[in-house]
Amino acid sequence: MHEVFFESITKQLNVFITGVGNVGERLVEQIKQQKKYLKDNLKINLRVVGLSNSRTMIFNGGGISLKNWKEDLSNGEKASLEGFFENAKSLNLRNSIFVDVTANKDVAGLYEKYLRESIAVVACNKIACSSTFSNYKELKRLSLKYNAPFLFETNVGAGLPIIDTLGNLIASGDKVTSIQAVLSGSLNFVFNNFNDTTKFYDVVKQAAAEGYTEPDPRIDLSGVDVARKILILARESGVTMDLEDIENIPFLSKAGLESNSVDDFYQTLIDDESHYQSLFASAKAKDCQLKYVAKFDNGKASVSLQEIPKGHPFYNLEGSDNIVMFYTERYSQQPMIIKGAGAGADVTASGLFADIIRLGNN
Repeated sequence: MHEVFFESITKQLNVFITGVGNVGERLVEQIKQQKKYLKDNLKINLRVVGLSNSRTMIFNGGGISLKNWKEDLSNGEKASLEGFFENAKSLNLRNSIFVDVTANKDVAGLYEKYLRESIAVVACNKIACSSTFSNYKELKRLSLKYNAPFLFETNVGAGLPIIDTLGNLIASGDKVTSIQAVLSGSLNFVFNNFNDTTKFYDVVKQAAAEGYTEPDPRIDLSGVDVARKILILARESGVTMDLEDIENIPFLSKAGLESNSVDDFYQTLIDDESHYQSLFASAKAKDCQLKYVAKFDNGKASVSLQEIPKGHPFYNLEGSDNIVMFYTERYSQQPMIIKGAGAGADVTASGLFADIIRLGNN
């Protein structure tokens, strides 16, 4: 009898999701699909108790029915970030998890409040972890103090287990000596499709149309997004570093860097086609591939466009794939390599889902 009782205990997770656009919608659908599996095989009862987009929000302490959730959400109360937090707080459910599927600075600014209420935070939003080092450390401190996990696997490489693997290396006493990585699905897509028979403008437009770039492609093409990712990996390796410490060597034309709007920027891509063709011609002459590479070595980090020779692990990286090579004291000769799809709604949603399940297994 005693054993039967313990075997039947199920851990209940109460999930509040803000940002149910492209990725958020896939996450809700994945949860709906796997609900029974989690209960039967992992003894996790996963309930979505709060949902919000930029317009409306809904709550149900007993769990929102995921059958017609979109319709229910469209009839919800007016959304507000503070209101969403207050509802999560007042419901006061054990094992509450706030999931941020936005790229919103104001949402990232609320993590501190959630953690102080012992509400775990799962984020694909990179803003908090790439903000000032003091803010990053404070969120880590609050997470420990209030026993509220703060997980952000999808900050780097979408659903690839990059941050989790790095954490396991560090926790087991290994030390990272250097990291080499291709961390932008959008830039990899651009340079895999750009050649002397295509136009740089057309390839960037295609990347935007297929959802690989931010609505403002300058964020991707300026290297800022990749700089944020290598910053997060450096910090997770135990290094004190801020965004301005990273050397960012631009490949954009001068006019492209100085453009004042998205439309202006696109026009510079047309005007400066010869600049981009010269980058391709230089790589082709050496039988190299163009890849946008992030490096961390000896406490210093950089991001830049590189000519990658045949035989290098980055050379055949396809589509929008990402790759990370960790060189550590234990992996000193042959690096630990993690490689795979580094962009896309489904894989990003599954990365968020994996973080949620990780909390259920804790």
